[in-house]
Amino acid sequence: MINIKSDFPIFRGQKDLVYLDSTATTLKSQSVINAVSDYYSNYSANVFRGVYKISEKATEEYEKAREKVANFIGAKVEEIIFLRNTTEALNLIYYSWAQNYIKKGDVVLTSIMEHHSNFVPWQQLCKQKGAEFKIFDIDENGKLILHKSLLTNVKLLALTHVSNVLGTINPVKEIIKQVRLANPNCVVVVDGAQAVPHMKINVVDLDCDFYCFSGHKMLGPTGIGVLWGKKILLDGMTPFNYGGEMISRVTVEKTDFKQIPYKFEAGTPHIAGAIALGTAIDYLSKIGMDKVRKHEIEITDYALKELSKVDKLKIYGPTLAVERGGVIAFTIEGIHPHDIAQILDSENICIRSGNQCAMPLHQKLGIAASARASFYIYTTKNDIDKLVLGLKKVIWTFTEK
Repeated sequence: MINIKSDFPIFRGQKDLVYLDSTATTLKSQSVINAVSDYYSNYSANVFRGVYKISEKATEEYEKAREKVANFIGAKVEEIIFLRNTTEALNLIYYSWAQNYIKKGDVVLTSIMEHHSNFVPWQQLCKQKGAEFKIFDIDENGKLILHKSLLTNVKLLALTHVSNVLGTINPVKEIIKQVRLANPNCVVVVDGAQAVPHMKINVVDLDCDFYCFSGHKMLGPTGIGVLWGKKILLDGMTPFNYGGEMISRVTVEKTDFKQIPYKFEAGTPHIAGAIALGTAIDYLSKIGMDKVRKHEIEITDYALKELSKVDKLKIYGPTLAVERGGVIAFTIEGIHPHDIAQILDSENICIRSGNQCAMPLHQKLGIAASARASFYIYTTKNDIDKLVLGLKKVIWTFTEK
């Protein structure tokens, strides 16, 4: 078991904090915080634009971060685009690729377990283009029902790698193989927001076409995210934003754009965020993603067992920890998830409540909302024990006569 809470300053000031909302955003290690502070304190200049030393330093560190991201997911450096988050990365694909290539009668396929950011754009795209919107359903254990008939004529497949509600780890590599057999020209988009922080990912091995994730879910700052795409696709896409630093030449008559990745990074980027994301990757790499995943399985297995002992509590998703990420969505009969979260907050226990940005999934499950506890490298069994005690207080509060 990993026990590294001392690396996270938030626990120094709040020693009794039980943070179980890492699926929403992770806490930040001191090294990441230091990286942000170091940039703003010592070389807070813009990238690319200056020939003076601190600007060159900023540019060097920014590009080092891009290299770290590329190595972390097995990609080429020029295929790494820095954006705000997973949502913006998916929207870049929507505007710059899908709007130009999806036509009337095409099939777009996604799943019922998607986060809104990987569901709504494709739903709207199909309405605009007259394309057919198809959806993978799930079984009673929260696993995809992979009907091969759905793969026929699919032009775009958009799928989450790990569900932010069910925790289901989708067999993305196998699904991509199947869709390639049915339609070799299908473009595959993977939402990796809940995968990259928790397990070793190699985008080339997966054979997807686009892969998106957020820095803040892997110890990095908010406001920095990544789009990886195959060069052949990125080269053929129109820019997402227009402005400074994404052009090579402008005249009154025409504008020529820079090569990838820069043609998708208009304006001043989140320099500190990218650099600190690189530091977060250094931190995770030092631990080792195999150890990160092993710790997550141990914590999730313990949590599944302990939560199953709580009266009237229902867990959603796969029953085995090895089949899911470090997230458990649940309900307690007769108690609203918001009430669960508020009472737990009085015990300094942080969980998420609501529809988790996955309303179609909650409708499928027959519930309006869920409570969600999610874990990361700083989560301990003691945190789970406190959660269980807190939930018993919740039940006692609502059953007291």
